[in-house]
Parts: sequence; structure tokens; C-alpha cells
Amino acid sequence: MSAQKPSIPQGTRDFGPAVVARRNYIFGVIRRVFEKFGYAPLETPTLENLSVLTGKYGEEGNQLIFKVLNSGNFLKKQKGDVVKEEVTPEDLIAGTRAVLPKIAEKGLRYDLTVPFARYVVMNRGTLTFPFKRYQIQPVWRADRPARGRYREFYQCDADVVGTDSLLCEAEIVLMMSEVLTTLGLTDHTIKINHRRVLGAFYQALGGEGTEIDLFTAIDKLDKIGREGVEKELLERGFSAAAAERLFDLLSVEGDFEEKLERLLAGFVTAGVAPDNATADGYKGLQDLQQVLAYLRGFGFDKWQNLEFDVTLARGLSYYTGCIFEIKINNVNMGSVSGGGRYDNLTGAFGLPGVSGVGFSFGVDRLYDCLEDLQLFPEAVATTTRCLLTNFDAESELAMLPVLRQLRAAGVASELFPEAGKLGKQFKFADAKGIPYVLIQGPEERAAGQFKLKTLATGQEQVVTLEEAITELTK
Repeated sequence: MSAQKPSIPQGTRDFGPAVVARRNYIFGVIRRVFEKFGYAPLETPTLENLSVLTGKYGEEGNQLIFKVLNSGNFLKKQKGDVVKEEVTPEDLIAGTRAVLPKIAEKGLRYDLTVPFARYVVMNRGTLTFPFKRYQIQPVWRADRPARGRYREFYQCDADVVGTDSLLCEAEIVLMMSEVLTTLGLTDHTIKINHRRVLGAFYQALGGEGTEIDLFTAIDKLDKIGREGVEKELLERGFSAAAAERLFDLLSVEGDFEEKLERLLAGFVTAGVAPDNATADGYKGLQDLQQVLAYLRGFGFDKWQNLEFDVTLARGLSYYTGCIFEIKINNVNMGSVSGGGRYDNLTGAFGLPGVSGVGFSFGVDRLYDCLEDLQLFPEAVATTTRCLLTNFDAESELAMLPVLRQLRAAGVASELFPEAGKLGKQFKFADAKGIPYVLIQGPEERAAGQFKLKTLATGQEQVVTLEEAITELTK
């Protein structure tokens, strides 16, 4: 049997120890912030029924769901099946409809929000509302792999359901800001918009095409530009005049409050009156004003990082209120976070009227940003802080209680497993990024002392075990 060349599926990756340590650093920062704001941990299965997943992510999202092939010989001829010599197109259609449910009934989760909504409905009798949860798990999308875009990647979600309060939206801004600032990603922009504002755009265009078509086209503005969006709008049934009116509204400038005021005036100019019941864009603008007021009450002071972006659409079809997205400005990378309010999501599972809002960090994109900007702390990738040397069998036995005491003091330590030359052991420690080496040869052991060597500087100091522990736990 010939040897097979090992490989992994496109869009997936292996993570070595140093990378895992850095990823855990990101997870740790996010987890601490989520818990500080009162969110509790939750996990859901890797597999969901396709009936749960489909229809929740829009037309494009549905195509990116990984379907899981059912086990068993589902195409095996059954007793009583009739075999036709001539097969008509109608037979093929009927056969396809009959076979498809047998081929795949489950899929890999596309995100964490829809499984969360399913969980809430299934466990509503035991939950206390408002219910806050965070979830850090991998998701899968059958997308074309590219830098910052993978087929398997982790999301870090925080959602709250059971309240309409815009205090939740304001706290989402605070959590986003704290995570990014803690990670050192200070040059960022938190973008906010409201689906009702986008709905008012649709009304201002005279109701041509569909709302989802409009949102989908606007969401691509930063990728395909104005010309590309105009072309897509024309293809989706909007007129050239409607596209022109749209970009008049999208071109509003100013700070957060100025954009709110100018947009109100722009809607009036476009023929969407404030007393028009269908013009709920005004409600969207009022919601954004309330979020702004809450942030002022919290003492939020990073206004330079906050932007009311009227072009922000967020492609997922279940958003109904405020929507969010984060860009890291000094890295060539797509958004690293996004989310919004989804008043009707649980209704798809038989529990209408439960409002929710949440967002998600893409840890893989955060990792790439931190790596590009060299923002990972040096000690993050180091799992072992101190290596104990091994001269011979006697030295090895003598170092075991020392190793135990170091670990009991919380110092990540390991004993070189084989007796050998010090140069080899130093080289091992250096290759693993271990910053300290604790040495005890026959002379040091007789004196009850050690030599503590700092590999970065080459400095050695003679210490007792207690002094070594004090130095290593600084």
C-alpha cells in the first residue's frame, strides 16, 4: 500500500501550541469581559437539523450551510419499488424530492445565534428572562477560502433575549470597546445603523424591488463600490432614479448627532413624512438617539471610535433593529465583529414576541490583526516558565520534589527528561521559549542552592528554592 500524502480540507487549519496559546489569550480577554457584563456560558451541538438552519440567513447564507450526509444505504432499492425502463423528467423531479430528505437532514451550525434561539425556545420553561448568554464555539460555512475567511472558524457570541431595552445595545458598544482596547486594537471603528432606517430608505425609493434586495445590495457597497451597487439594484428591479435617490440619502455626513438630524431632514425631502405610519425609520433614528444617551450616562469617552454608518446593512435577514459591525482601521481585514437586534427570530421556532440582541467576535480575524500589528504579549505563547536541568540519575531524583514545589506555587515547570549536557538543555529551553532555567549540579545540591538563569540576558544568580519561587512568580 503506497503512502498517502497527508492533507486537511481547504479552509481549515491546524494550530500548534504557540498559536493555541495566543488564541486562548484572545478567548480569555473576551470571556472575562462577557462575564463582567453578566453573561453566562452556553454550548450547543455541532450538528443542527437543517429545518433549524435553513431560511434564517437569507438566500446567500442558505447556500453556505454545510449539509451532513445521512448514514446508511439510503438509496438501496426497497421491496415493492417499481423500476421503469423509460424515465420521464417528471419521474426525475419526483425521485429527487423523495431522495433529498434521505440524503441530508442535518447540517453543521452556520453561526451561534440561530442555535441559541432554538435553545431558548426548547428551554423557555427553565430560563429566567432577560436571559444573557455567551458562547465560544466553532462554526462552519461553505465559503470560498481567503485571507481572514475560513470554512471552519470560532465565533464568540454574546446575546440577551427577553427585553426590548436599548440599554442592551449600549452595553454591546461598551463590551466591544473594552475587548478591543484590552487587546491593544485601539485604532478601530464600531459602526452602528438601524434596520428601520434602511426600511425608510426602501420607502423613500417608492417601494420598488424588495427590502431584502435593497439591504443585500447596500451591504456590498464597501466591496463593489457605488457602480457595482447601482448595477445590482437595476438587476433587482430598482430604477436608475431610485438608485440616485438612495445615494443622496447614503451620502449624509457629520458626527453621530449631525447624521441623525440630517437624515431626518433627508427623509422629508425624499417624501417620507414623519406622520407616515410606514416610515418607521423615525423610530430607528429615535432608538439610535436613546443608545447615544445611555452611552453618555455610562461616561463612554471613545467617540472617535463610534460611527453612525447609514450604509451598514448586515446581510443576515433576521435583524430587525440596531445593527453593529467593527473594522480595524490599520489592518487590511474585513469586519471582526457584527450583530444586531432580532425581534422575530424565536418566532420561527414557535415562540413569538421574544426580542433579542447580540453580537459576535470572529477570533480568527482578531488573531490575524494582532499578529500583523505584533500586539501579542511575549509571554502569551510561553506555556512553561521554568526548565529544571537534569545532570544524571541522582540529580533527576533530587529535582522531583523541587518540581513539585514549583508547580504547587503556580509556576509552570518541567524537568528535562534525559540526563545530558547543559548546552543541549539550554537549546531546548530557548527553542520552546522557556524564559528561565533552574540549575542544580552536585556542588549546588550540597550547598542547598540553585542557579537561576535568565535565557534572554544570560544572567545567572545563586538562589535558594524560596528565592527562586519568589522570582518566578513575579
